[in-house]
Amino acid sequence: MVTHDIDEAILLGDRVIMMTNGPAARIGDVLKIALPRPRDRLALAGDVQYAAYRQHLLTFLYRKQREAR
Repeated sequence: MVTHDIDEAILLGDRVIMMTNGPAARIGDVLKIALPRPRDRLALAGDVQYAAYRQHLLTFLYRKQREAR
């Protein structure tokens, strides 16, 4: 599944594969998601591990955006 929604990726995925920018995009990082199932979006909002996954993904995206400039 392809998504641009970080929360959706964490909620639905067992791993998130992040791509680099541009037409020559390639795999930039792989993050394994080890949250128990079933996952509840509202319950995850206060989960420490969920917050760590989200921070990891945001950091990757912001660093790649800075490098592209």
